[in-house]
Amino acid sequence: MTEPFVSGPLVDPDSVPGWMTTLVHNTVRATPADLGQVAVPPPGGRPAAVLVLFAEDVRTGEPDVLLQLRSRQLPAHPGQVCFPGGAVEDADGSPVAAALREAAEEVGVRAADVRPVAVLPQLYLPPSDFLVTPVLGHWERPGPVAPVDYRETVAVARVLLRVLADPATRLTVRGPSGYLRPAFVLPGMLVWGFTGGLLAALLTMGGWARPWEPAAEYDLEAAWRLAERTEVIR
Repeated sequence: MTEPFVSGPLVDPDSVPGWMTTLVHNTVRATPADLGQVAVPPPGGRPAAVLVLFAEDVRTGEPDVLLQLRSRQLPAHPGQVCFPGGAVEDADGSPVAAALREAAEEVGVRAADVRPVAVLPQLYLPPSDFLVTPVLGHWERPGPVAPVDYRETVAVARVLLRVLADPATRLTVRGPSGYLRPAFVLPGMLVWGFTGGLLAALLTMGGWARPWEPAAEYDLEAAWRLAERTEVIR
């Protein structure tokens, strides 16, 4: 059976790397609205979990986060950028275990190399009827990652938080539902929807966000074209 859901830090916030301390501290009072929750969860949504995996870049020591690009052939969320994750299974016992299992199955992250540091409130994802628990992890011993099954995942990237916070990277996108959501444009990747909203919230919670002008709006197709023309991660 799955353990009861509780959000907040899983460790002493002062025991994580200094660049992560503010984020973990702020999970204590985080609400779904703080995390970009738009849709109201109905009763009976399917439990799921994602792993938001932070590490230090081996060359610069700057913090980064792991993102993956889903295949365009998938029936759900085709071609979207996401965090490793999926449905919580009875054998998992908790959202944390589910997030670690999915990260291993999708991109090859070794659970033993990850320290789970906090769990965020559940967020509702209407297209799949998932109630998603974001699990924040510190990748203490980063290893190689790659798509395990190219029918599901076509690319994996570690993106510097500095790049995500760059105003030149940020957009406001109007999705098919009509909602305006924060987004990020990276080389060949448009981070929008659930993942874009959650990333934007985490940048703010962690103290990494920079002032930017969100007034310019893009429809989804225009934002995709912009991502396809983006060549360099600064």
